[in-house]
Amino acid sequence: MRKPIGKIRSAKSAKRIRRKLFIRKKVNGSSERPRVCVTKSNKNIFVQVVNDQEGKTLFSVQTFGKNGVKGATCNKEGAKLVGAAVADKLKDGNFTNAVFDRAGNKYHGVVAAVAEAIRENGIQL
Repeated sequence: MRKPIGKIRSAKSAKRIRRKLFIRKKVNGSSERPRVCVTKSNKNIFVQVVNDQEGKTLFSVQTFGKNGVKGATCNKEGAKLVGAAVADKLKDGNFTNAVFDRAGNKYHGVVAAVAEAIRENGIQL
């Protein structure tokens, strides 16, 4: 993963990007253990499952759109619904293990709720 181009003006965003680069040095997905990447905004939650060896996104789940979970918003209850949907799709793809990538966000609140919901539904992170 390359560093972003240009200067990041917000100190908070700069810290998050720095954490993201530090995490991605160590966390890699494979065909046996894909990487579950959680990104959030103020309104939505995005989860991608990625095979880094092939450089392909296997699937994605979010709170809106075609792959969206009905009734899910960017709060802990919505994060649990999204996590359960991710776990179901991982089971459909015959995955039992995955690597969790928090994308530079702190493991707290919505990000932690997604991870816990995935674990509760039988996927080992």
